[in-house]
Amino acid sequence: MSTMAMPQPTASEAAVRYLITNYSPKGNKVGWLMMASILVEAWDLYSIAFVLIFIKEQYNPDPLMLGLAAAGTQGGALIGALLGGWLSDKIGRRVMFLATMVLFIVLALAQAFVPNVFWLVVVRFLLGIPLGSDISTGYTYIMESMAKGEREVMGNRWQFMFAVGEVLTIGVIVIFLLLDIHHETLWRVTLGLGALPALIILIMRHDVPETAVWLVQKGRYREAKQVAREMFNDDLAMLPDHDVKVPKVSTRAFLADLKKDPIRWRATIYGWIACFAQASEFSTFAFYLPVLFVMVGVSSVLGINLVTMALFSFAAVSGWVGPLLTPKIGHRGISIAGFSIVLVSLLVAAFALYTDNKILLPFAAAAMLWGHYWDASNCMTIPTMVAKPQYRGTASGFAYMFVKLPSFLAIFLFPSLFAAIGQANATLFVAIFPLIGLLAAIFILPEVYGYEND
Repeated sequence: MSTMAMPQPTASEAAVRYLITNYSPKGNKVGWLMMASILVEAWDLYSIAFVLIFIKEQYNPDPLMLGLAAAGTQGGALIGALLGGWLSDKIGRRVMFLATMVLFIVLALAQAFVPNVFWLVVVRFLLGIPLGSDISTGYTYIMESMAKGEREVMGNRWQFMFAVGEVLTIGVIVIFLLLDIHHETLWRVTLGLGALPALIILIMRHDVPETAVWLVQKGRYREAKQVAREMFNDDLAMLPDHDVKVPKVSTRAFLADLKKDPIRWRATIYGWIACFAQASEFSTFAFYLPVLFVMVGVSSVLGINLVTMALFSFAAVSGWVGPLLTPKIGHRGISIAGFSIVLVSLLVAAFALYTDNKILLPFAAAAMLWGHYWDASNCMTIPTMVAKPQYRGTASGFAYMFVKLPSFLAIFLFPSLFAAIGQANATLFVAIFPLIGLLAAIFILPEVYGYEND
């Protein structure tokens, strides 16, 4: 009785398999450098929520233009996620994350000098393109520069970085309010300040090399061996010392390839659903917390900013704890716990609004943010991690599209929902999203912590 021999991996496949399971002492440093860009994104995406009141005070735009000013960056990020992920696979990770930082700087500064709301909408839409691109490129870099397990913990820290960025943003605005800075100066400087951390990150990223995995996939073996020596202290002996020409990979084959493996397919489907659900729950209730607190009379403008800063400081703790728990309870555990907490919290928040309980509402919001920073932690990590290396940028960008589409629609349309059905009913409606995420985590998501894919 004869047995069929399993095909031997090529030198390229062997090198990729080795790289994605190897540990790099510099991996954590590189991972944090990629995560740092989320501070810039958090500033640019969410600082607008805290200065909209001053923009409205100055220009008095109609609700449509005000909504577009708030949501424009999310719309641009939708395009940037798809375009950036695809370009990351085509021209490389390093080129993309340097290019996005340059665009960050230019467009963030441009916000400070717009003459009216129309141009603010235009600039913020354009700003969203590098924002969306940088996330997909950064996740790809992390998954190709760190060992399994550690790369997942690092990837899951993106919500922690968002919380830190939001706290820094509110902190600066609180200082400006205490200094009694003119409101026009306040909102212009706040939006323009996003260029400063972007410049710092650009300088720090300048010497970060291309990932060895991408270079191997492109047949650029000499560069791959050099990068591996720098990053892993290993010269990839399984590769020849010369470059080779490799067939081009069709990005259109991305979805077809996913369907070949039920585990990867189910994990990716869950990632898309979770991205949509967590973005919807945040971009409705949490994004508009300052506005909601004003509408129900929780405190003064300064007091509301201080309350909101305290809430996001609390959320930052959640964003730090969640990734540390992931190795112990897995991706399914952190997702189920997160969506469950958000679901219950939103029901309590709706009750507080129905009963006009101003004291209960901030506590419900705190619990909601805690759960949100868990359920959102791995929705980008999972699809990027399980994708094959040649499709990893595309996979990350595709997943981020499911974050940005609901974010744009929710931020743009939720004020109208507020007006149409009231704050309490609107909050109750938002509870649909964590329920969807919870059901997906229970019935769709396989446990993929430590998943290895070559």
